[in-house]
Amino acid sequence: MSAPAATTGAGARLPVVDYLVLGEDPHLRAHECVSCAARFFDRRVACASCGAREFTEVRVPSQGTVRSFTIVHVAMPGVRTPFVSAIVDCEGTSVRATLVNVPPDPEHVRLGMAVRLVTSPIGTDEKGTEAVGFGFEPALRPESSRKP
Repeated sequence: MSAPAATTGAGARLPVVDYLVLGEDPHLRAHECVSCAARFFDRRVACASCGAREFTEVRVPSQGTVRSFTIVHVAMPGVRTPFVSAIVDCEGTSVRATLVNVPPDPEHVRLGMAVRLVTSPIGTDEKGTEAVGFGFEPALRPESSRKP
């Protein structure tokens, strides 16, 4: 699986991971084992669950539920803390991601919280190519208050 080809230069956008699909309807893609339906984001030669060697690409739902989270207070230099690292269940597919647009404290983050996929710029190189990452935000957040 690879990200759609994109040109570099001013206005170009590239996903920071190859399983993030950009465009009108951003979403994640996974490799699904045709034998047991286990899903993986990284490329596999064989399924870690059953050993089968055939996979198909599948779209991962963009809505999910927080299954586990931690509030990170210490990170590598240059990474702002605190932030919320979570495991999101997207209809059976576990996604590790950062929760965004929510204060990083237990009063605002809870297990079972409904979330949705969002993308955001990570940085821009000297040619103007923008790197784009993803995270999840609370699903009940009003559309009018979303950050661009």
